[in-house]
Amino acid sequence: MSQNDISRTADLMVTAIARELRAGESVFHGLASTVPHVAIQMADRCYGKNLNYVNITGGYKMHPDKLQVSTDGDNLFNGTKCSFNLTDIFDLAARGRLDTAFLGGVQIDQTAHLNNTCIGPYEQPKVKLPGGAGSAVLVPNAHRALVWRTKHDKRTFVEHVDFITSFGNVDKVFTPLCVFEKRQGKLELYLLYPGVTYEEVAENTAFPIGNDYKVMEDLTEAERACLAEIDPERVRDTEF
Repeated sequence: MSQNDISRTADLMVTAIARELRAGESVFHGLASTVPHVAIQMADRCYGKNLNYVNITGGYKMHPDKLQVSTDGDNLFNGTKCSFNLTDIFDLAARGRLDTAFLGGVQIDQTAHLNNTCIGPYEQPKVKLPGGAGSAVLVPNAHRALVWRTKHDKRTFVEHVDFITSFGNVDKVFTPLCVFEKRQGKLELYLLYPGVTYEEVAENTAFPIGNDYKVMEDLTEAERACLAEIDPERVRDTEF
C-alpha cells in the first residue's frame, strides 16, 4: 500500500472502532495495541463517551498529550488517579466487570477462534508465534472481545486455525477492508469500508462472508479534525 492508502485505511479502521465503543463502558487493551488505543482516545475526546479505560501499564482513564507508538509507555500511566496491575485486570474480567477487551489474532477463522500460538502443527510448527498472553482468560470472561488485525488475506482469515489459542465472546473483528460480526456462532460481513467492494473482501477471506451488510459512513470533517488533533504524528499508521 502507498502511504496515502495506509493513512486512509488507518483512519477508517480507528474510526470504525471508536464509533463501536459504548458510552461509559470499561475497556482494556494490552501491548502492541496502537490502533485500539487511538480509537479509545477518539471515542472519549471526539464523541465524549467517557470510557472507563484501563491499559496494561496500570493507568486509568488516561488521555496523554502526546501519543506514542508504544502502548506500554509512561505516557499511559503518569498522572493516573489510581492504578491496576495485570492480576487486577484478569480479576476484573473474571468478576464480570470488564465490558470490552481488545485482542489480536494472527489467524482467525469463521467461528472466531483466534490463533497466536503457531503456524502449522503444534508439535512441528512452521512458525512459532508469541502466544496467548492472557487472551484465553480475557476472551471468554469479558462481556465482549473486539478483535483487530491490520492484514486481510486468506492466510489470516482461514477456514480453520492451526491452533486454538483463545475463543469465546468475540463480537466484531476489524480489518483493513471491513468489519465482521459474529452471528449465530459465525463471523459474517457487517460493515464494508468506503471504496472497498464486496468481491474484494470475499476474494481475501477463506470462508463464506454472508451478504447482510452495510457500508460505513465516511469520516466527517469534525472527525477528521479531532483525529488530527489527537494523533498529529499519525502513530496509528505504524501498525500497517
